[in-house]
Amino acid sequence: MNNFLFMILLKKLSLSVAFALMAIVTHAQNKQGIDIDASGVIRWEKDNKEAAFFGTNYTAPFAYGNRAILRRGVTAEQAIKDDVYHFSRLGLDAFRVHVWDQEISDAEGNLINNEHLRLFDFLLAELKKRKIKTLVTPIAFWGNGYPEKDENTGSFANKYGKDKSVVNEEAFKAQENYLKQFFKHKNPYTGLTYQQDVDILATEINNEPHHSGPKERATEYVNRMTAAIKSTGWTKPVFYNISESPWYADAIVKAAVQGHSFQWYPTGLVAGHTLQGNYLPNVARYKIPFDSIPAFKNRAKVVYEFDAGDVMAPIMYPAMARSFRAAGFQWATQFAYDPMATSYANTEYQTHYLNLAYTPSKAISMLIASKVFHQFGRLDTLNNGNTFGPFKIDYKNSLSEMNTAEEFYYTNNTTSKLINAKKLKHIAGVGRSKIVQYQGRGAYFIDQVASGVWRLEVMPDAIPIRDPFEKASPQKEVTKIIWSTLPIDIDLPDLGAGFTVKGLNQGNTFNSAAVEHRFSVSPGAYLLIKKNLKTNLNAQSISQHIALGEFVAPKASNEAIFVKHEALTTVSEDIALPINAQITGLGAKDSAFVQLNAANRWKNIPLEKNQEYQYHATIPAELVKNGVLKYQIIVHKANGDYITFPANVKGNPNAWDKLETESYQTYVAVKDAIVEIFNAGKDSKNINIYNPDWGNNKIEYVSEENPSVLNLKLSMGKPKTNQLMGFQSFFADKMTGRTAELNNLKTLVIKIKANTENTKIKIGLTDTDAHFFATEILVGKDFKLIEIPLNQLKNDAQLLLPRPYPGFLPLYYQSPSQAAFNLKHAEKLEVTFGYGNPTKPTHITIESIYLK
Repeated sequence: MNNFLFMILLKKLSLSVAFALMAIVTHAQNKQGIDIDASGVIRWEKDNKEAAFFGTNYTAPFAYGNRAILRRGVTAEQAIKDDVYHFSRLGLDAFRVHVWDQEISDAEGNLINNEHLRLFDFLLAELKKRKIKTLVTPIAFWGNGYPEKDENTGSFANKYGKDKSVVNEEAFKAQENYLKQFFKHKNPYTGLTYQQDVDILATEINNEPHHSGPKERATEYVNRMTAAIKSTGWTKPVFYNISESPWYADAIVKAAVQGHSFQWYPTGLVAGHTLQGNYLPNVARYKIPFDSIPAFKNRAKVVYEFDAGDVMAPIMYPAMARSFRAAGFQWATQFAYDPMATSYANTEYQTHYLNLAYTPSKAISMLIASKVFHQFGRLDTLNNGNTFGPFKIDYKNSLSEMNTAEEFYYTNNTTSKLINAKKLKHIAGVGRSKIVQYQGRGAYFIDQVASGVWRLEVMPDAIPIRDPFEKASPQKEVTKIIWSTLPIDIDLPDLGAGFTVKGLNQGNTFNSAAVEHRFSVSPGAYLLIKKNLKTNLNAQSISQHIALGEFVAPKASNEAIFVKHEALTTVSEDIALPINAQITGLGAKDSAFVQLNAANRWKNIPLEKNQEYQYHATIPAELVKNGVLKYQIIVHKANGDYITFPANVKGNPNAWDKLETESYQTYVAVKDAIVEIFNAGKDSKNINIYNPDWGNNKIEYVSEENPSVLNLKLSMGKPKTNQLMGFQSFFADKMTGRTAELNNLKTLVIKIKANTENTKIKIGLTDTDAHFFATEILVGKDFKLIEIPLNQLKNDAQLLLPRPYPGFLPLYYQSPSQAAFNLKHAEKLEVTFGYGNPTKPTHITIESIYLK
């Protein structure tokens, strides 16, 4: 129908009929959207095929994220452009964020067309350019401060608060007003309302509602908000959260929405440090408890937020994607991608850390997870082993991998054999593989543009120097960015040897040829062309809507020298001690050495470079004697300056007036000494507590006759039926220096007491493959050393700690395979009590646990 005839027809029809016809025409034009069928399956309108979307949340237009970017002297627009490019580079096709209504509304719910709304529209327009789809969540309730203090914004959420907003009538009216204006709003960058924009697929009414009061009121709230949205002409799917207030699930399902949203934080949040150990059991399965509600079976399911908080291992996202698909989810968006402008300090959300430039291995694991999510079907039952389809997850080598004939992606060094090197079209990775040899610490992408023509993109090196999950500050850098020129060897049959290399990105004038397959590369984008190939290359882009010359990377960090080294807890006497250190900023003529005073001898041992940023020295066996070994790492610059670590103090270390005395310290054990795997006083910050009742249970650190010796005391004040309490602690690092003696250790010993006789305790050890081996013991009222032969430990189910969220997810995991216990593979300790359903207050007190 042409526009002229359509306008004549409009004049002849009643207004209501005209609007109905307009909706039909608009719907016909927007066949790029989604529908939800009668079974609750999300399908493309264009061909009725099932749809799947995988991506991230991102907060740059709002709150602290926005303020922090501006403080860095970066425009929000540039930050958004940079990060959205990286979304596309990682193959993400989904975006969601809870809009900070507090920053774009007043107390009556009037929409404020301000800078935050403008930047949100700008972000949507940039995502649209990359064909990244959006799920809009217009209400967050959240204040705009975290991690800073909230501002008094004068908004309806500020006035009523999160809890009252879903029960108070005046709050209802304000939200209805806000939603009507929000969905009528036209994006100035696209000229479209959110209904008209085909790349905005659906809406989730609000973020993590806390329902209370009558369930009928909850149903009414959802229906009224849905009606307000649809009154604007919205015809796309409407979702509502069901996992934040699971006890209101039946009321939520009664509402007139098409689907429900879930989240997953399988390792808890804000541990305050990096979690060590194998956390794949925490993501083995996503169990949905609402299938018993008949209407729920016909609702679509999306994951609005997920992350393995405080985990740096690049193996969690592909495993989560697998579990999502098995549970029937068709949308999943991680929370939250860190803006590149502020990722140096990880200040936005301390417990999350994901950015292509600053966490390259985790970012490549997101790319692989996206492939998992898209390649496997909804409700596919995938095994929980290390391999599934073309994918591999390897905890011990920090490796996620996808290996097909045309695509090869990996998060760390890999020795995997290629399926078919001649058919490869896309490669992305960190480290070395059969086809790429590179010592840089950033991600790289190699994509075929045409036969014999490839595009190479190399990110700068990302060097972790501090724990990113500790207390954050803009003044504390956690990852350094270094622009190095390093050799790279790319052995692709389609390129052959001696290929030419030309810089593509702005300012990159590199023009050379590889020697065989090897050349030196700096961060940037390059065109690799087969030797003697004559081509009239017209292609201006590669897949994922990326132009040939595009390149985005952060500036280099300051060149200050920094040494990162972790001293071993204990080592064995008379065995040479390796010292491995990561050093950044060291010039070609600078040097570094280990200085120690051992066996009454001063000794300087040079640190030798074994690969980029990695240095090694060995303390001779004759200097490793029983007692304590203290040493420093000293950098000697070519200009004569000295810097001493761990204190990072400048000045001659041998000067008479030197005050700095801080040293690295390792205890040296005599032969057959115990191996302590838990010390209550020393390990208090690194344990994961299981406490299901914080109101009545306590965790305390107390002393007995020696006030300098602390004990861990766990108390249940009002025990409930089948309620347990306990903890887990990672200890593999305590055994690293004692590996030569592990075969001689046969017994697990715990020093423990309880407040009642014959208190049943379960104690066990978990290995690197997530097998848990445990036994039960009886504990009395007095401190006692209880010895447990290691051969008495049997396969059992372990707690999932930190406790996965939402709380309806499984609490226990038992490996599907049986295994024999091997101490060399043990890495985590677990202790629980509360067995036998005690009716009176009960507690246990532990001083230490060791092996002998």
